[in-house]
Amino acid sequence: MELPQPEAFTCKCLFGREWIRSFLGALLLLGLAFVCQHAATVYALSYLLRPTSTYVGDLLLDNLPIVNLNFIVIEIALFAIVFGTLFVVFFRPRYILFSLKALALFIAIRALFMSLTHVGIYPGYIMPGTGIFADIYSYFNMQTGFFFSGHTGMPILMALIFWKRLFERNMFLILAFVFAVSVLFAHIHYSIDVLAAPFMAYVIFNMSRYLFKRDYELIDSH
Repeated sequence: MELPQPEAFTCKCLFGREWIRSFLGALLLLGLAFVCQHAATVYALSYLLRPTSTYVGDLLLDNLPIVNLNFIVIEIALFAIVFGTLFVVFFRPRYILFSLKALALFIAIRALFMSLTHVGIYPGYIMPGTGIFADIYSYFNMQTGFFFSGHTGMPILMALIFWKRLFERNMFLILAFVFAVSVLFAHIHYSIDVLAAPFMAYVIFNMSRYLFKRDYELIDSH
């Protein structure tokens, strides 16, 4: 497997007026998506406190042992986000615009789904714990929004974006598998949340290709 090398990317292209305008638009979309995410988690939390919010049966969770995999679910996940961001910025700058906008769409659509149907937390699930990493994780997740799994769907979305690059594609697919197994054994996601995530990621990827066609052409033409 060939290791990734930095792309040849001219300063004129990277810091051009049109690129910067699109980049600021991507940051705005991402900010709005996080606002939607926050509103969805707060709304879901209010449902969690209602007596009608109960857990449901799950074929996999009913038969899987509960394993504390918080290190993978929290620390490794946050590290993957930070490392992935730095990797794209320094090694794959052509992918910045499309990746940001696709992720913004992913977060916004997931926030919408989180707001529609509410079920209780499966009994015996592993609590996030304490500490700065757990606090960051809890703020964005709050253990209230299950469908669909962001741990599984986000790396699959990135794998689709980097599909033509073997090293990156395989790394993101491996991450998706590890996170999928971890959230199931930790009982913090229902199996339908995990199994539906690849399909949702695929739909969001194709929606992004349609909505952000020029940004996708920038990476597709390289």
